[in-house]
Amino acid sequence: MSILEEDRKELQSAKNLLENPGFAAKVTSVIGMPIEIALEHLPESVTKRIGSITSSALEKALDAAVFTMKDVPGEESSNIWHKAGVAVSGGVGGFFGFAGLSAELPISTSIMLRSIADIARSHGERVETDEAKQACLTVFALGGKSTEDDDSETGYYTVRAALAKHMSDGSVLKLIATIAERFGFQVGEKVAAQAVPVIGAAGGAIINLAFIDHFQDMARGHFIVRKLERRYGQELIQQIYGDLPKRG
Repeated sequence: MSILEEDRKELQSAKNLLENPGFAAKVTSVIGMPIEIALEHLPESVTKRIGSITSSALEKALDAAVFTMKDVPGEESSNIWHKAGVAVSGGVGGFFGFAGLSAELPISTSIMLRSIADIARSHGERVETDEAKQACLTVFALGGKSTEDDDSETGYYTVRAALAKHMSDGSVLKLIATIAERFGFQVGEKVAAQAVPVIGAAGGAIINLAFIDHFQDMARGHFIVRKLERRYGQELIQQIYGDLPKRG
């Protein structure tokens, strides 16, 4: 069985987004140095606290009314409004630095989760269902690593398979803990960038824009794949996805 050429092209665009995450590159262009250098200057005490703050942010975001939008699959998403909200919270985070992260991150994460749900709905998801909500949370695990990953363990379907194990037992907290480890890797990059002395509030807003732009890209790719899986079946789409070229 094959798929329509227009669907193959859409799947290629999804792979381009999912397998070429650009947050680190975007942040590097903002701070004027490789993100690895900024991470090296992040205190170990800060790195350790990011994990607990990230888990708490995801739990608060899930508890917030982020899925109260109308459950109308196919309705166009409002990406710009969500970016504006995250930029404001990023400005606060940039002004107060790491001290403001515990207050800023739950707010920006909630806004991003609602944006992800908005994108999910635009690709035909019924956002009131538990499956769609879990799919939305999954986006935070895409494009980032866990502490035990190597390059072979960060592919889109590999990450989905790892998360599926935690979804199967119905433990939302366990799922959040697994996602938080990957999301925390990218939060660490964001914090390191905002800690660069010349950044300040304006830079914090720009970095947060890059942050939500990254996850909106991940969401678009993820929900294109899910839409095509509903149309053709996961096995076929996964096979074709694997055969498509990886483009930068």
